[in-house]
This record gives sequence, C-alpha cells and structure tokens, in this order.
Amino acid sequence: MKNVVAIILARGGSKRIPRKNVLPLAGKPLIAYTIEAAKRCGLINRIIVSTDDDEIAEVSRKYGAETPFKRPSELAGDTVLAEPCLKHAVEWLEQNENYKTDIVVYLQTTDIFRPKGIIEKAIRKLLENDNLDSVFSAVKTHKNFWRNRNGDFERLAADIPYGQASQQREPLYREDTGIVLATRVEVVKNLKRIGEKIDIVINECEINFVDLHDQFDFWLAEKCIKKLKEENKINLYEL
Repeated sequence: MKNVVAIILARGGSKRIPRKNVLPLAGKPLIAYTIEAAKRCGLINRIIVSTDDDEIAEVSRKYGAETPFKRPSELAGDTVLAEPCLKHAVEWLEQNENYKTDIVVYLQTTDIFRPKGIIEKAIRKLLENDNLDSVFSAVKTHKNFWRNRNGDFERLAADIPYGQASQQREPLYREDTGIVLATRVEVVKNLKRIGEKIDIVINECEINFVDLHDQFDFWLAEKCIKKLKEENKINLYEL
C-alpha cells in the first residue's frame, strides 16, 4: 500500500494580493478549494498544508487539512522555490512521525478550476506504472511558441509545419502542475518536482487560463464560478 500525501504550499507573505490564501472567493477562502479537491480524491491518504502563517493554518484545519509543522521562515521568502518546501515537508513527516511518503501530490492554491477526477487520474497512472517518475496535468494547444535567445527569435517545435488546419497539426502540451502533479518521493528528495520519466493527464477544462495572482484574476474567477452555476456545469469541476 502506497502512502499518497497531498502537499499544499501556502505562505503568508503574498505580495500582489496580501493574505491571498485566506481571501474569500465566491463564499469561501481561496485555499479551501484546493483542500476540498484533495479531500474528494479517495487515493490521497493525508493532506498537508505547509505554511508559516497561523491564520492560514487555522483555516486549513477548518477545511480538513493537517498542519503538523510551521514552515521555517527561511523557506517562506518571496524567492523560495517549491522544491525545498516539498522536500522539507516529506522529511519532517519522516523524522518526526516516522511516516514514509511514497507519492507526493502537489497542488497549488491559485489553480482552482480542476476538472472532476483529474487528481485521481494522475495518481492512478503513477500507481499503475512503476516505470514512471511523475504525472502532471497539461493543456493541449495548437499555437506556435517562440523563444528569444540572445536577441534572436526562434520557433519552438519548428519541425511542426505551417499550412495545416489546427485540428490536423501535431499538438503541443503546456505543463500545468498547479492543477495536479503526482511524483515519487525520491524525486522530491532530490529537490525536483518532475522526474525523467513522465506521463500527462490532459486538462480539457474550458477555464484552464485562469490562474489567481491578482485582483483581476479573483474577479474573473468569481464570474466564472457564477457562470458555471448558472449553466449547471459546476459539477464538472472540483469546486
């Protein structure tokens, strides 16, 4: 039996929207959406919120997550990446509770429009294939992407030819780990989020462009939730 642990990172010092993780969005705190999405997945054994903030911890517990530790201040700064915070969480559980995590499920609080069942799909792929390191959500696109390299623009995936209808072109996939990433704990302990051998679950959500980082995003998300309710589509999402 694998121990599957969802880890939600939620520091208190967000700058663009102060107190972002506990701000109300359509009637409940932002962080509640991600905690509740994790709770609906029967494959997850524990939901851990890693935070340096007492209010976020209290709200997280109210909605069903654990906050067994307070994140160290050196891991709560503006420029700290997710990888050392994930590593800290799994190693804290090992060292203080003798609890061994097998699979880490990384979920971001700023990505709430998760299609129903997408978390379970990602975990199940990892459980059913021992050769995989990581499985994450991705959005399929037929757009062209360009990169600025030393002042010169070059097209990515330039071998995909022009002159085809978008439905006929080979698609590209935009990584979207905020929706869900399931990864083996060894990857996390090596300070990585994604291992070498990966698979994806396609996020076909029609609102996959909403990522909550400023006031406009909050406004847009509330409008989207309202519209989904009006059209009876809310049950297609983990909201």
